[in-house]
Amino acid sequence: MGIFSNKVAMMEAEIEAMLDEISQSGMIFVAAIREYLQGDTDKFLDRLKTIMDLESDVDDKRREIRYKLYTQMLIPESRGDVLSLLENIDNVIDAIKDVLNQFEIERPDIPDSLHKEFNELARASNEAVSYTVKAARSFFKEIHLINDYINKTYFYEHEADICESTIKRKVFSSDDYGDLAQKMHIRDFAEHIAGISDEAEDVCERLSVAAIKRSI
Repeated sequence: MGIFSNKVAMMEAEIEAMLDEISQSGMIFVAAIREYLQGDTDKFLDRLKTIMDLESDVDDKRREIRYKLYTQMLIPESRGDVLSLLENIDNVIDAIKDVLNQFEIERPDIPDSLHKEFNELARASNEAVSYTVKAARSFFKEIHLINDYINKTYFYEHEADICESTIKRKVFSSDDYGDLAQKMHIRDFAEHIAGISDEAEDVCERLSVAAIKRSI
């Protein structure tokens, strides 16, 4: 049984719409990183604009849901957990927007020999986001599936860490990637991308606690 009764089904639909946009942002992020690496600035900037619009819309949805939860006294027994979840999963799309903004502002020079690794890192972070969204959906609808999705998030967060470490080792073990400042710049952007999976992991840790509370 879901967390919502029929009388608040509209609230469930609003949360679903918010989660849809966060899931969409992860896929757009992967495309944006690929296009940045390919030097397709126009497409990259279009992706960034889309992410900024999505992030703003997610913020609006979160505030509207919070308002309704309090003013209409919906699900008072779970209200705190729901609000905490929505605020923390909002951090994921915030992180995606921030990373793309950093790419646009700083314009890091990522050599061709690292494109494969950076694309793999972006994909791993997106997988962590995707399974976090699935875990959030299951919290509201199919609580018995939540641990499976959380475990998959943890797996892809670890994969992102591996990709990040691979990039760092490759960069700092060779003279082919410029001086120390250039190497540190590349390192920083690997950390930024991996940080998205860390945000997803944080959401899942909170989801795990909330799920245990619901089962008691």
